[in-house]
Amino acid sequence: MEFRPCIDIHNGKVKQIVGSTLKDEKDSAKENFVSEKNAAYYAGLYKASHLKGGHIILLNGADSPYFEKTKAEAVSALSAYPGGMQIGGGIRAENAGGYLDAGASHVIVTSYVFQNGKIRKDRLEALKRAVGKERVVLDLSVRRFEGGYYVMTDRWQKRSNVRVDLELLKKLSAYCDEYLVHAVDVEGKNSGIEQQLVKMLSGFCEIPVTYAGGIHSYEDLDLMRRIGRDRIHVTVGSALDLFGGELEFQKLCELCKTDIEKKQPVN
Repeated sequence: MEFRPCIDIHNGKVKQIVGSTLKDEKDSAKENFVSEKNAAYYAGLYKASHLKGGHIILLNGADSPYFEKTKAEAVSALSAYPGGMQIGGGIRAENAGGYLDAGASHVIVTSYVFQNGKIRKDRLEALKRAVGKERVVLDLSVRRFEGGYYVMTDRWQKRSNVRVDLELLKKLSAYCDEYLVHAVDVEGKNSGIEQQLVKMLSGFCEIPVTYAGGIHSYEDLDLMRRIGRDRIHVTVGSALDLFGGELEFQKLCELCKTDIEKKQPVN
C-alpha cells in the first residue's frame, strides 16, 4: 500500500470539498478547506518527498467561468513536478496529449468514456490510440445503490448504468494503466472508508488501484491495509494536516516508505 497525494482545484484554488455536494450550478460545493497556497507549492512538496502517482483534479467544468483559472493552476503544478503526477478533469482524446506535454505522467478520465449512462468503447479506443494505455488512468467514481456500486459522471452528479465489479475491472484494464476509485458517498466526510468497496477492489490485482474516500485516522489506514490485502494504494485529502486535518503528512510519507521497503527483494 502506497500513499498517493492529491491536489484538488476548484474555482482556481486548491481545496478539499465534500464530493457529494459538488454542483455545476454557480460552481458550488461544501468546502472543508481552502488553501492560501497555490497548486505548484503542493506539487513541489510532493516532489521533494519523492511521492509519485498522485493526482491533480480540475473540479470545474469546461463551460465554467472559472475553468481557465483552474486549468492554469493545474498546469503550473505539472510544471513544478514534471512526470510526477496524473491529471484529470475534462480529459478527452483530443486534449490528452497536451496535458502529457505539460508534464503529466498520466491522464485521468471518467465522463468522457462513461457517457449517457454507458461505456463508450469508441472513446476508450480513441484514448488508447492518442496516448497509449500506459498513460491512461480510469477514474471510477462510484456511489452505492441497490444492487451494487455504479459509476458517477459529470463531477459526481450523474449516475451511469455501469456497475463496478471484478468483471468490469478486468474488462477495462485493456484500456488503462491504473484505476483511481473515488467512494463518492464518503468523499470529504472524514467518516471512515467504504469497507465493502475496498474488499471488492482487493480481489483485483492486474493493474494498480488507488482508493480515495473517508480516510480520517491511522486506524483507517491499518484497516485499508488489512481488508485491502495490502494491494490498494490510498489517497488522503481532508484528513491530512496539509489540508487542515490531523493526519501528519510526514508520517504518511514514512509509512509509505516503509511499505515500499517491505516489498524490496532481499540480497
